[in-house]
Amino acid sequence: MLAGELNRRRLNPNSKWSGDVPDPATSRAPWRVYNIGNNQPVELMRYIEVIEDCLGKKAEKNLLPLQPGDAPDTYADVAALTDDVGYKPNTPIEEGIGKFVDWYRNYYQV
Repeated sequence: MLAGELNRRRLNPNSKWSGDVPDPATSRAPWRVYNIGNNQPVELMRYIEVIEDCLGKKAEKNLLPLQPGDAPDTYADVAALTDDVGYKPNTPIEEGIGKFVDWYRNYYQV
């Protein structure tokens, strides 16, 4: 239902949009792209632990210091999605990764 709602959701074009000073959240086009992701940071090691649990095997890790260009923290800003559509993702990482691993194994027959 969410995908259908997003496909039907048509916003008014921003008449003040300028290619000289673009606002990536708006455009002249009457459609909008939403970031649908986890809006709570998850420690990388926790993420790896969840993948390990879902796969039933331990990862071989070679831990290195933070590299140039590495982002210390990342998470999705879902404010526009919540404001415009009234939806806020709330799938726990364990459930989301579990479903992805199941899908991957089924799709690739592994």
